[in-house]
Amino acid sequence: MKIAARERRPFAEIVPELVAAARGDKKASLVIQNVRLVNVVSGEILPGMSIAVSNERIVYVGRDVSHTVGETTQIIDAGGKYAAPGLLDGHCHIESTQMTATEFARAVLPLGTTGGFFDAHEISNVLGLDGLRFMLEEARSTPLAAYMQVASCVPSTHPGLETTGAMIGPEEVAEALSWGDDMIGLGEVMNFPGVVYGDDKMIGEIQATLRAGKIADGHFTWKADDWRLPVYAASGINGDHECVTAEDVIERIRLGMYAKMRQGSAWHDVAATIKAHTEGGIDTRRMILVTDDRSSESLMNEGHMNYVVRHAIAQGVKPVTAFQMATINTAERFGLSRDIGAIVPGAYADIILLDGNLADVNVVMTIAAGQVVAENGRMTADWERYPIPESALKTVKMERKLHAGDFAISAPIADGKAEVRAIEVVENHVETIERHLWVNVKNNTVLLDPADGLCKMAVFERHGKGGGHALGILAGIGFTKPAAIAMTVAHDSHNLTVIGNDDELMARAGNLVADMQGGVVMLTEDSMSEFPLAVGGIMSNQPFETVARQSEGISQALIAAGCPLNNAFMTLSLLALVVIPEIRLSDKGLVRISSEGIDIVPLFITQTAEK
Repeated sequence: MKIAARERRPFAEIVPELVAAARGDKKASLVIQNVRLVNVVSGEILPGMSIAVSNERIVYVGRDVSHTVGETTQIIDAGGKYAAPGLLDGHCHIESTQMTATEFARAVLPLGTTGGFFDAHEISNVLGLDGLRFMLEEARSTPLAAYMQVASCVPSTHPGLETTGAMIGPEEVAEALSWGDDMIGLGEVMNFPGVVYGDDKMIGEIQATLRAGKIADGHFTWKADDWRLPVYAASGINGDHECVTAEDVIERIRLGMYAKMRQGSAWHDVAATIKAHTEGGIDTRRMILVTDDRSSESLMNEGHMNYVVRHAIAQGVKPVTAFQMATINTAERFGLSRDIGAIVPGAYADIILLDGNLADVNVVMTIAAGQVVAENGRMTADWERYPIPESALKTVKMERKLHAGDFAISAPIADGKAEVRAIEVVENHVETIERHLWVNVKNNTVLLDPADGLCKMAVFERHGKGGGHALGILAGIGFTKPAAIAMTVAHDSHNLTVIGNDDELMARAGNLVADMQGGVVMLTEDSMSEFPLAVGGIMSNQPFETVARQSEGISQALIAAGCPLNNAFMTLSLLALVVIPEIRLSDKGLVRISSEGIDIVPLFITQTAEK
């Protein structure tokens, strides 16, 4: 069924219409009868309830709504199913699913997600405000209650640490926040040292946000008991998703912040963080469940926010409480509880029906802005596709072809062993570990021993800004045969990143990705898997089902090469993100994040051979 995404009109404009429909003078467009209402405001489940809807908003909730029914009213008899508010993702980067906003909506609406708060800093790092505008306009064309945030960190820290495709500062933030009420605030402020120590750019962006009456989101990765967390909170940033322990959650809430607990594809933090409530007894009203992020294959095989809510319940959270953490808590954090997050009169009619036990979160119908858009796990509605702008295509601007010599690591000694800083990957977590290892050197060149399980990593600038590159060493990838993976999905600068244990394969994989104008290529001596990402080098222009299949192909290829990591591709894509501890690699060099700040450090620790 073709639909036009129903306009979500401001509350003030339609009060007379809503009140007339609540009285029954104007008949409802939709009535849902006989539900067990999950009331996330009162924390109750109310049987025998009905809901009346006029166009995009709820007008009446009660045991008898017959006065709102007219000849043209669509009536749904829920037969005692649960009715809950549509689920909200409190922190998500649509681009990290490798899908456009349209295909993301098609993927998550059948799963019960009807809205979210989307930080488009991936496309912003490639295309600047033009990319953000594209994401906003496309999201507006979908049935989702999509609220966009201005990327605060383009680049994530400063140009001395990485090269991006664009720059965003206070003036750009102020401009973007003027684009509409659905430009909800400032995206995660990852340059937390800059905030704490008064960087003019970061402070200016926060001030521009507060002047516009909007919300500033956080990203603080120093420890929970660090004296600088209250300093960060003093800036006006009052929400943070970088919580990996119960203590992280507790300390943020005590300071008046919202603590976001994530269950993404490759980072699983809910089991640990939720203990702030289940064991620590902390009130949940400032706890929010988020994804940050889930891959397309995870969406297809596991789910989206429905999966996260189900997982929280499995950790001992009461079902109604878990739903609050994915609906009303999220809406209140962004000042939108009058519009979304609850089934109450006046709110947008974003409603899901659930069958079976509430704890199973088995979504069988999704209603977005008063229209049935999905049933039994499938979309029942379709809409006109938003055209992808030409500026979002052909964004990979490599200055030359790569060759095997680009991956040779020059050592400060002629022969022997040298001590290096290696990046060790931690499965199911965003953080890495700085390992000090001894490697073999011959003729001033590092020779990695396959038995050690080490890989090389290279990051090449790909935005047409000089073509510089840097090299590093990885531990924990686990390749058991000659292999290489190259990708332009490399948060947040999205430069061309190549990882492997064979220089020839690494050069070949990198060139293939550049030739396809962005994407992922996984190579061994006898196999190749491709995942083209034509939109900004980070998103596909293909349907959700195709994207999920191609993403899964990369995952299977990594497994076949010996990489044991869960959702390895998503984990690898963060190894160039220079704002997450302990150590990363950008096109500028090896970047260490410590309690002192964020700095480039040398690969080699010693300048002499091991004796």
